[in-house]
Amino acid sequence: MFKKRENSLDAKQPKEKPVASPCVSICSLDEDDICIGCHRSADEILAWGKMDNDQRRETIAKSEQRARDAGAYF
Repeated sequence: MFKKRENSLDAKQPKEKPVASPCVSICSLDEDDICIGCHRSADEILAWGKMDNDQRRETIAKSEQRARDAGAYF
């Protein structure tokens, strides 16, 4: 008979949008299974859809570091 009241904190905070994929449509893995376009590992690419935003941000940070290390980040 009584409806469960929503948590007022949940109702006030807008849901965060998913972090966008860093894919640049240059999809080819190097000998270390790292994409030459986005610099994510094959495992990271496969897991992307199941990651939460914090995991996605961490993955992007790792891929940016790989790009810098490879001299491809400018």
